[in-house]
Amino acid sequence: MANDCLFCKIIAGEIPSNKVYEDEYVLAFRDIAPQAPVHILVVPKEHICCANAVDESNSVYVAKCFEAIAKIAKAEGLDNGYRVINNCGADGGQTVMHLHFHIIGGVKLSEKVV
Repeated sequence: MANDCLFCKIIAGEIPSNKVYEDEYVLAFRDIAPQAPVHILVVPKEHICCANAVDESNSVYVAKCFEAIAKIAKAEGLDNGYRVINNCGADGGQTVMHLHFHIIGGVKLSEKVV
């Protein structure tokens, strides 16, 4: 756990969240500023700063995140599709330096990303 990491504090239960899924590797919770009817953040319970820091020692957490994403999408009724987004670094729009994936859905999304 990184001492100043918002998501590490949420994982530790120090900051409340609207949890939708949890297992030993992953925590998922609703985004506090949703961009769509369904906007859920999926975070590994291991602190990994960003996609650039994924390697063979921690890639199991990424695999578990994607396993969880499929379960969450089904539970949320996103049968017609959804988007998974990862922002990496400041220029990529990452504001919390803890690897996380956004599940965005509940409406028909445009093909345009930006």
